[in-house]
Amino acid sequence: MSTSLSGVPAPAGAAAAIGRLRRARRARFAAVCAGLALAALGALVLSLTVGDIDVPLADVLAVLTGRADAGTWFIVGELRLPRALLALLVGLCFGLSGAVFQSLLRNPLASPDVIGVSSGASAGAVLASMAFGLSGLAMSGSALVGALLAGTLIYLLAWRDGVSGSRFVLIGIGVGTGLISLRSYLMTRAEVTEAANAFVWLTGSLNGRSWDQFRPLLGCAAVLVPLTLAASRYLAPLQLGDDAAGGLGVRVERGRLALLASATALVGVATAAAGPIGFVAFVCPPIARRLVPGQGAALLPSALTGAALVCLADFAAQHLLPGTQLPVGVVTSVIGAPYLLWLLARAGRAGRGG
Repeated sequence: MSTSLSGVPAPAGAAAAIGRLRRARRARFAAVCAGLALAALGALVLSLTVGDIDVPLADVLAVLTGRADAGTWFIVGELRLPRALLALLVGLCFGLSGAVFQSLLRNPLASPDVIGVSSGASAGAVLASMAFGLSGLAMSGSALVGALLAGTLIYLLAWRDGVSGSRFVLIGIGVGTGLISLRSYLMTRAEVTEAANAFVWLTGSLNGRSWDQFRPLLGCAAVLVPLTLAASRYLAPLQLGDDAAGGLGVRVERGRLALLASATALVGVATAAAGPIGFVAFVCPPIARRLVPGQGAALLPSALTGAALVCLADFAAQHLLPGTQLPVGVVTSVIGAPYLLWLLARAGRAGRGG
């Protein structure tokens, strides 16, 4: 056995180096997740304390422990807390879903708001509201059904002895365009006030959200997030390609369908709660992968990035213009649209179409 200059056998030295690299990656992963969690917590505290009436942190803690007076409870517990928690949970769902789509299809454009899944959810909600007069949980259920139907249609149309990421994206863009046309037609047939309210919702807004929207989303996320993380065991083999994954003993179609169904359902329930907030699922995974290089899909960092991003974006939307509350989707679009243009320009220079 050959030895290195230090006298240590080369294989042992290589094993030690690999061990140090793995420990360093695990430490960085833990540090990044902790930092993102703290950023999300900081955004939550900022949303609860700052507003038209600033509330001291001690009074916020009194609300959380049930010791606040009625006025403070109304401001924090009824107006700010459900909205801030909803922002965190919506961002978590979008971030996790985007990481699954982009990693599974191996395409940075494979985001639910680009490939038509979010359009399916919004079309389902608008159809339920304007054609059938549904609201509340019924409309939320319609958004979920719309997302699942759109995802199923895209999958069936993209299937050709397997699913190619670029084909899935292109077909998804086409299906999404058709659903947007249906949505626009429904809005032209609606009353002016209904169309105006629908337009704000379609931008992605947390204005006026309360516990009525948070509780159903929390229940759905409590089921879907663990299911998505459980299905993620298929993700690493599937990223190698269908043939390689099958050679490793993975049930390719079963694993792919489980991941796509879980990610699509996350988009549906998040869209039902806050509307199709644009670009969150699109930008969070690449941000997370840059923070934890070499960690594959980076599902947990992507989810935490989404939570922090939406909460901070909603805070900016509330306070960016004095006296006006913008939809949070306006702020996230300002962040995401330049990245999309840069990504398309880079793909064009490289001679790729996505």
